Amino acid sequence: MSFALYMIGFLIFLAGVAWGASVAGVPTLYIGIGALIILGIGIFSAVARTRSKDPS
Repeated sequence: MSFALYMIGFLIFLAGVAWGASVAGVPTLYIGIGALIILGIGIFSAVARTRSKDPS
């Protein structure tokens, strides 16, 4: 799976979580902070999953 495809999926997930939090009445500041944290986790996991393995 490519990095771009993984990130597109993760961004769709992040948008859904942020929208759900907004509808639930969570303050915008907390949504922004949570979104940044989730985005960072997404980038770390995308790099880990799509990184090519080093030849031994």
